[in-house]
Amino acid sequence: MKPFLTAEWRKLILLTYSVSPSLVQTYLPDGLVPDTIDGRAFVSLVAFEFCNTKVRGLPIPFHVNFPEINLRCYVKHGEDRGVLFIKEFVPRKCIALVANKVYNEPYEAIGMTSDSYFRGDQLIVEHEFNYGNRVNEIRFIVEKEPVIPDIATNDHFFKEHEWGYGVNHKKQLTKYRVEHPVWSVYPLKTRFHLDVDFGSLYGEQWAFLNAKIPYNILVAEGSKIKVFPGEVIGALAQKQPQGN
Repeated sequence: MKPFLTAEWRKLILLTYSVSPSLVQTYLPDGLVPDTIDGRAFVSLVAFEFCNTKVRGLPIPFHVNFPEINLRCYVKHGEDRGVLFIKEFVPRKCIALVANKVYNEPYEAIGMTSDSYFRGDQLIVEHEFNYGNRVNEIRFIVEKEPVIPDIATNDHFFKEHEWGYGVNHKKQLTKYRVEHPVWSVYPLKTRFHLDVDFGSLYGEQWAFLNAKIPYNILVAEGSKIKVFPGEVIGALAQKQPQGN
């Protein structure tokens, strides 16, 4: 089977928070349950660069390279572990429109910029995005040389998921495969800067994350990726709630 999307996902910041399984469950269609560790469910704020993007082998003019920021939760379908997106932000309306209309993905276009650059023995990764008349900022300084973490670590668990889940326009549960090599991780060098209003971005039910310390923090190098067409794996699914 040929992938419907190929790209590179680069310089991925993952800020992962432990949350109540009952909160995550409100976003899940029938057939999915929260993937937990010691009774805790998890969501990750993920910021990264989409590069060299092609849909069915073809680049879309002016939509090849762009940043994305999303909030995702970790789920299980039987024994398969994967992720489901609560909301995804991109800077271009065309991307959001296609993702919403064709794939029923929860995308929204907002003003945003990103950058990553080396300075001496440091890598600096920055994201800035506007929402609700507020500027949100993420900035990390990490060591220049990435390493591959052990498979038993939380770093490996949160960055390596083969399956993505969603709900199509018929409200059916779908499953798609994401293929990429194991990602290396940049060791954190200094404290990061995070100024994000979770309540404004994702709804008041997430405002408590503004004051919560992340359960896991990492910056992954990323790689080329392939996303394969999804398949229906469930009957009519429950409607997902909207963040705001």
